[in-house]
Amino acid sequence: VQLQASGGGLVQAGGSLRLSCSVSVPIFSIDTLGWYRQSPGKQRELVATISSSRNTNYASSVKGRFTISRDSAKNTVYLQMNSLKPDDTAVYCCNAHSPYSSINSWGRGTLVTVSS
Repeated sequence: VQLQASGGGLVQAGGSLRLSCSVSVPIFSIDTLGWYRQSPGKQRELVATISSSRNTNYASSVKGRFTISRDSAKNTVYLQMNSLKPDDTAVYCCNAHSPYSSINSWGRGTLVTVSS
């Protein structure tokens, strides 16, 4: 399974960005799709996940500001990020996880920079 993230860039604090992650297989076959991020000097952290039944889970730091969604017709998962803060600056990457299919794939990240 291959994933390709896009949509990162430079934005001012308070602004918005939408990240997209294109998946090479039908996403209805993927149990969980997720977005993770890593800042310099920090460990990778979970941002948000969405299950095949569309149940969502968010890090407390982004709850209420970020929204994860999936479009099966386009085999794409999105991360809408609003009210961005400088602390949101990181490389964001997407993940596809299906334990029973032995799938745990990561895409190359996209850089999000939030200026104060």
